[in-house]
Amino acid sequence: MAGLYEKPSETYAKKRPRYPKEWFSMLTGLTAGHQRAWDAGCGSGQAAISMAEHYESVVATDVSERQLRNAIAHPRVRYAHTPEHLSEEELVALVGGEGSLDLIVVATSIHWFDIPLFYAVVNRALKKPGGVLAVWGYNYEIHPFEDALHGQLYAALRPYQDPRTRLAMERYRSLPFPFEPVGFRFLLNVDMEVEMTLEDLAGFVMTGSVVTTAREKGAGAEMEAVVRDVMKRVEGEWGDAPTVPRKLAFKAFMLAGRPKC
Repeated sequence: MAGLYEKPSETYAKKRPRYPKEWFSMLTGLTAGHQRAWDAGCGSGQAAISMAEHYESVVATDVSERQLRNAIAHPRVRYAHTPEHLSEEELVALVGGEGSLDLIVVATSIHWFDIPLFYAVVNRALKKPGGVLAVWGYNYEIHPFEDALHGQLYAALRPYQDPRTRLAMERYRSLPFPFEPVGFRFLLNVDMEVEMTLEDLAGFVMTGSVVTTAREKGAGAEMEAVVRDVMKRVEGEWGDAPTVPRKLAFKAFMLAGRPKC
C-alpha cells in the first residue's frame, strides 16, 4: 500500500481536503479522557493536527516514510513509521502500551489495513472504559459533481482499482466493525464541505491511489486522458471562473465505537 502514495506524496498533502473541526469536537465529547490519541494511517497528518487541539499528545503512524516526511508539523504530534512487518506486540508498544489511548482515529485508510491485526491492537491500546475508535472515509461522491466524478470517472477507474478500496467506494457498509456503537448507532453520513478551485479538485483526483496504479500498469496516458475529459465536463458545470474557489461537499461516512466488554 505504501508505494501507492510514495510518488505523489509531496502534492498529496496539499491536495487532500481538511476534515471539519466539528468532527473532532464531537469525538472529544465521546471520550472520557483527553490525554493520548493515535492517528493510524495518518498520511500527511490532516487528522493528527486537529486531534492535537483536543488531546495532550498524539502519535501519528503510517506505513509510508515519504508521506511522513511531508507531514504537517505540530508540537503535540509525534510521527512514527510503521513497517508492514510489525507485530501486534510491537504496535501496541509503539502507540503507548496497553490501555493508554483515549481516542484512535483512522481517516480514510482503514481499507488498506490488516484489519484483524489492527482491531486486536485497538482492543488492547484503548482505555477501558472510556476509549473510542472512530473511522471515516470518502470517495468520489462530491456534490455537485457526483455524476461526473462518481459516475463517469469511477467507471473508468474501476479496472485499476485495488480490491481493498471497494470498502471505501461502498461507503464502509461491508466493513467489519466489532465495537459497541457510541455517539450514533450505525454508519453516520456526514458532509465534508471544502473550498476548492478546479485545479485543487484535479489535484485531488490525480493524487489518488488508483491513478498511481494505472500509471504503474502502463496505462498512465489513458488514465490522464480520462481525467482530462471528466475535468472538462466539471469545468463546464463549474459556474464561476475555474480559478475561483467554490464550495464542494464530500459525501463522507463515519463509524465510532468502544471495545465490547
